[in-house]
Amino acid sequence: MMLVNGQPAETLPLDDRGLAYGDGLFETLAAFDGACPWFERHLARLRMGCDVLGLPHPDAEALREETRRVAAGRKRAVIKWIVTAGSGGRGYARPQPVQPRRIVQAHPWPAHPRAYWDEGIALHVCRLRLSAQPALAGIKHLNRLEQVLARQELPEGCAEGVLCNAAGEVVEGIASNLFAVLDDTLITPPVGDCGVNGLMRRWVLETAVEAGIDTAIEPLRPDDLERAREIFMTNALIGLWPVRRIGETDVSTGPVQKRLLARLLETYPVIDG
Repeated sequence: MMLVNGQPAETLPLDDRGLAYGDGLFETLAAFDGACPWFERHLARLRMGCDVLGLPHPDAEALREETRRVAAGRKRAVIKWIVTAGSGGRGYARPQPVQPRRIVQAHPWPAHPRAYWDEGIALHVCRLRLSAQPALAGIKHLNRLEQVLARQELPEGCAEGVLCNAAGEVVEGIASNLFAVLDDTLITPPVGDCGVNGLMRRWVLETAVEAGIDTAIEPLRPDDLERAREIFMTNALIGLWPVRRIGETDVSTGPVQKRLLARLLETYPVIDG
């Protein structure tokens, strides 16, 4: 189901600036029994992205009602918000005043194997390098060609890929953030120059500190991952996936990921049962 500015629709105008220039933002929410428990977190990040791109904030109550409508009657669903700069003619300059277009979609819950949480996933280090652009780092803008190209690199049997910057430092996964336990410290790379500041990444950092786990945001390189005690990937749909292999190197799944996942599942049921 798709709503465009609150109305059921299956098409968009050809002059939409999100189509022409990637001029917009998106959020991907998990819905359980028709409700999105992290609605406010996603709304806050969407508003932050609007401020970065110079777009008006979407109407929060309209977004809430449209999310409720598309999620209704579903045990689990993926809700996607897209806010574009609306329609415009040829050229990069936006028409004034900007009239954003608000799109709310519901998609089936992904059928990931339970083993991804219980036994871990295989991880591939991608050749593609992320470009540095601090002005856009952290937000979920519509320009995702780097991720599209990186996804094509994944060999059969690998559920995710690691993306590095031009200096060869680890930044994130293709559709996730990365954490590694090194020397008893839970580390995630910075995303100040490129990458997405994921909501599950933020939750992990907050919850780890509350649980007394030493945490740090600092650079990692691929060879650091090969000596990590454990590695896990995070996003709003998977929660936390442990990594059992990176490239040809086996990695142990460990207690930090299991402890944090158990805490998450108390209020955020990404796994059946």
